[in-house]
Amino acid sequence: MSMGGLVYFSSGSGNTARFVARLALPALRIPIRSEDPMPAPDAPFVLICPTYADGEGKGAVPKQVIAFLNDPDRRALLRGVIAAGNRNFGATFALAGRVIAQKCEVPWLASFELAGTETDSARVRAGLDRFWRSSAAA
Repeated sequence: MSMGGLVYFSSGSGNTARFVARLALPALRIPIRSEDPMPAPDAPFVLICPTYADGEGKGAVPKQVIAFLNDPDRRALLRGVIAAGNRNFGATFALAGRVIAQKCEVPWLASFELAGTETDSARVRAGLDRFWRSSAAA
């Protein structure tokens, strides 16, 4: 299997969901509402996560993503992270990617702004293909 799965979180704005839809890859969504059931990936995956940081970078990783990653079985399958953000926030752009990569000891693979562009989608899809091929060979 050359491609692994995707797990993503998207808020009500739907930016990340639109980006993931353009990738046209199998993906599980972390629910917006905490009372909804969490996805249960059964294979290695890359997480796609938007950034919600204040001016100081606090709160960069959405609470639902933290809850998802707090489960050791799910976290054990995490192989990398892709982060979305808004360049208007300067240094905190895509900060969730750096935070998750550091805490979970996985690579930060890419970032994109808001819902991304067609170019971002193509770049990320090609990067994921290379990543999964190299992971399978390792």
